[in-house]
Amino acid sequence: MTPTSLRARLRWLIVIVLVVVLVPLGVLSFQRTIREVDELMDGRLAESARTLEVLIGHAGIDSLRGTDGHSDLVPVPNEAAIKLARSKHSYTYEAEVGFQVFDRLERPTLATANVVSLPAPRLGDADFQDLRIGDYLWRVYTLRDAAEGVVIRTAERYDSRNGILRALWLDHGVPLLLGLPLLALLVGWAVTRGLRPLATLAQALSAREPGSRQPIHLNQAPQELQPVLAALNAQLERQEDALERERRFSADVAHELRTPLASIMINLESALATHDLKEAQDSLGGAQHSVVALARRIEQLLALARLEAGVAARQHTTIDLVEVASDVIEELTTIIAESGVQLDFMRLHPHVVVQGYEAALAALLRNLIENALRHVPQGGQVQLVIGQTEKEATIDVIDDGPGIPVEQRAAVFARFHREKSSRGEGYGLGLSIVQRAAELHNASIELLDSPFGTGLRVRVAMPLAD
Repeated sequence: MTPTSLRARLRWLIVIVLVVVLVPLGVLSFQRTIREVDELMDGRLAESARTLEVLIGHAGIDSLRGTDGHSDLVPVPNEAAIKLARSKHSYTYEAEVGFQVFDRLERPTLATANVVSLPAPRLGDADFQDLRIGDYLWRVYTLRDAAEGVVIRTAERYDSRNGILRALWLDHGVPLLLGLPLLALLVGWAVTRGLRPLATLAQALSAREPGSRQPIHLNQAPQELQPVLAALNAQLERQEDALERERRFSADVAHELRTPLASIMINLESALATHDLKEAQDSLGGAQHSVVALARRIEQLLALARLEAGVAARQHTTIDLVEVASDVIEELTTIIAESGVQLDFMRLHPHVVVQGYEAALAALLRNLIENALRHVPQGGQVQLVIGQTEKEATIDVIDDGPGIPVEQRAAVFARFHREKSSRGEGYGLGLSIVQRAAELHNASIELLDSPFGTGLRVRVAMPLAD
């Protein structure tokens, strides 16, 4: 089933809403107009009867009869005359409004020719009533004049009212029937024009070059589309960042795993090629050492990739740096013992609380300590100092190693940069991990001179928890 386009859905929804609203309104308006017309026509009948009442009261009935022989008013002396008039005027095209006048005994004395055949009124009849005579239905109003002792009745055929009804149907119905299709066309045009920014956005997305970091802009974008554009640009930016991390990680893996894999292969080939047990054991030991180095290298690459992807952002909590540092030192106990370096942990405050990501802070401390251990010769010393100022928490890792010249300190944060003085299995990723973790916490990193006279002091400062 082909999905309906948004343009078609909007067009039909608007047309349906208009029909649902306009048709009932038109019907209600028509019904109200009909009531108004009926009231107006009934009022005209009553007004005509009152006018006749006034004329009869002032001039008498004889004044209403014509003297030229052409009047529509006829005397009604007896029942025979009524029957004659009824048969004579049953199918004529006389005027549609007429009147009758009856005496005190309710005998017909005067009538227009078109209503002479209407029956006489009876006591108890309503003021307004409908009477059918032959093929015609009449609307009749009866007025009883107690002062003059006469009964006046005015009547109107429903033909004229039906003509008005037909005119009203045409006035109300034809514009609606003709207007709705035209309105549907205009609604379709308006919807198409209103959705034009979406078509422009689709064209902009189609024309966007892969890997482009330029945000999408639409000239005079509607207010409703601006949040969509903002969210879309943010999503595209995140996708580009993710693709960049993927490319960078692939390059890192290709760069960093080449050497240990080659070393493993060479040592294994040497062990297989020799018949000397001692040489074979040495080669297997070298292969084992390369495997350990490979495992550590992969661990660091994955740690850096996780930090760059912001996985730790989903674990935002309140963290005590003193507790994290204690856990990291306990984790590194074996490495510290094998390094032959003395590590001192100084807590300037019992608790230093920050808002952040525990995994990232643990990676930051671990890499700072390991980096210091690799650069300090056996018998040297490393100090880890956790403290705080009025607004910031501070982490200081101090060693008495060879240090880094001032002019080279900016380069140590580059990936795969490794100082020649380092020892162990470092591969230049430690300080990159430190830098990324610091960025996640809005922290600053400084490389300073060590107070031991030689060596390096790395200071990390980050905001305290509120």
